[in-house]
Amino acid sequence: MRLERLNYDKIKIFLTFDDLSERGITKEEMWQDIPKVHQLFRDMMLEASDELGFEANGPIAIEVFSLPAQGMVIIVTKSKKDDEIEEEFDDGFIEMQVTLDESEEIIYEFKNIEDVISLAPRLISFGVPSGRLLHFEDHYFLTFEEKDLYGIDMDAFIALLSEYGNPSTITIFRLIEYAKEIISENAIERIYQNFHK
Repeated sequence: MRLERLNYDKIKIFLTFDDLSERGITKEEMWQDIPKVHQLFRDMMLEASDELGFEANGPIAIEVFSLPAQGMVIIVTKSKKDDEIEEEFDDGFIEMQVTLDESEEIIYEFKNIEDVISLAPRLISFGVPSGRLLHFEDHYFLTFEEKDLYGIDMDAFIALLSEYGNPSTITIFRLIEYAKEIISENAIERIYQNFHK
């Protein structure tokens, strides 16, 4: 579990599928209103309090984005309905508004372009010429659509990506809006042709 404070009233939590399986929760169960998911949320809020000083009391909004084969990004935002929120709320009471979304994109983040260049021939030999390359906040991002990876061993593919980079906790929507697109399609093939032939 990785936690990051985005601003005063918003945090981002990245859970890998290993984090979920350690707690006996499947990806499908994350979308259900069951006790072990409630316990996971309580654990996340305790860790956010300990690590970031983020106290989830009063109304909060939760956005859950499922990233295929990577994990889940959870955005927790403290919200005020209006200026009439009463201070007498019981400290143990949390009001939630939950938004769930499932991404069809696999997104990996790399510290430098050399890592992406080194990865390209390995992905080519693995049968993956696709992908899109973007640059944002001094990092490089490779995105792959699930439809372009049909027939690929996803566990082996993710393991290969993880040798060179990390699963991104930045959503595709943020990248589309703010990142600079370097190669729009078949990024792996084009990098391989330019740097390894």
